[in-house]
Amino acid sequence: MINLVLFGPPGAGKGTQAQILKNKYQLIHISTGDVFRFNIKSKTALGTLAKSYMDKGHLVPDDVTIKMLNAEVKKNPQAKGFIFDGFPRTQDQAIALAKLMEQKHSQINAMIALEVADDVLVERLLERGKYSGRADDSNGSVIRERIVEYYNKTDILKAYYQAEKKYYGIKGVGSISEISDRLCAVIDTL
Repeated sequence: MINLVLFGPPGAGKGTQAQILKNKYQLIHISTGDVFRFNIKSKTALGTLAKSYMDKGHLVPDDVTIKMLNAEVKKNPQAKGFIFDGFPRTQDQAIALAKLMEQKHSQINAMIALEVADDVLVERLLERGKYSGRADDSNGSVIRERIVEYYNKTDILKAYYQAEKKYYGIKGVGSISEISDRLCAVIDTL
């Protein structure tokens, strides 16, 4: 079983690459944002609880998020592995995810980070903003704030996975297939 944490700042190409890896390795892609949206829209107990925090402008507690992820993992008992996208974001979440995987008699094999220069990220997101309809993709200063926030919150996580000898940074610039080839080169060594 291959379990990956796919990481990178906004605009790094995680969603695009996750779809390619999902198909190539027959993995289940779990996007935390998609899981939240599904649970909230479906009005599940966890979705209602998460929404109560979000409506107050608070972060959803780790235990609620882990329960949602656990439910997603349980939906796929025959999975060959998982790609976690958007989770973990803190060291506490990384530890909780490790425990979840241990309960499934598995582990996180690697955190692979797509590394892209800030100027390229801003350019990509502004371009995406032209057709995505997302207000946060159409303002350069907001985009730069999101990038700063990403780095401020994730440096500890990078150090955590480096200490576990599971961190792999790859160049996230080039054609989609070039980036995929770099990702696959890492995955094929696991």
